[in-house]
Amino acid sequence: MQLDHRRIAVTGAFGALGAATVQAALAAGARVVAIDRTDAPSGGLGQATCLGGVDLADARAAKEALAAAAQALGGLDALVNIAGTFRYETLADGNLDTWDLLYRVNLRTAVAASQAALEHLQTGGRIINIGAASALKAGAGVGAYTASKSGVMRLTEALAEELKERGITVNALLPSILDTAPNRADMPKADFDRWVKPQQLADVILFLLSDQASAITGALIPVTGRV
Repeated sequence: MQLDHRRIAVTGAFGALGAATVQAALAAGARVVAIDRTDAPSGGLGQATCLGGVDLADARAAKEALAAAAQALGGLDALVNIAGTFRYETLADGNLDTWDLLYRVNLRTAVAASQAALEHLQTGGRIINIGAASALKAGAGVGAYTASKSGVMRLTEALAEELKERGITVNALLPSILDTAPNRADMPKADFDRWVKPQQLADVILFLLSDQASAITGALIPVTGRV
């Protein structure tokens, strides 16, 4: 999949999926600004411009970060909203603050970053969000997480309708369990081969960024491996 000279901002870029997406986009010929709340990796992320210490749930910080990304790249063709987190917590034993945290990190960051990107995106632009397959039917202990990811899905559908006359597509991927070090530590007896690798999900993101996906918008696409 070729993304020659495509100018892309990736949030949550220093985590496992974010870094895989940044590296895949660079390999496909894109130019990338990597944005995250944590500090930038000491070795950087290839040729990507790294913006660390950005709280994307803050509207002003998001606006400044996306403006900086557009300036660094000479414009913006796409935004990939990967910033997010997870908590397993039953309601009976849990804390209301967990619901606020997951709303803020999973949904509000996507809203603020997307809003900030709108003034920079032109016809042919892309916004890609990360929902969750588990948000299609929540189970015990993931109510707060799936509620926030359901919000991401509704954001995707509403924004796709809002932007279709501008020729900007908005889609979301719904992954199952990602094969990351923290997930392996949390579930050491699981069959890791059944999980989705970050690179596999990054490949689907690249497809949605490509010209071949120009007719797809408002889609919620499961990427669930063999879970």
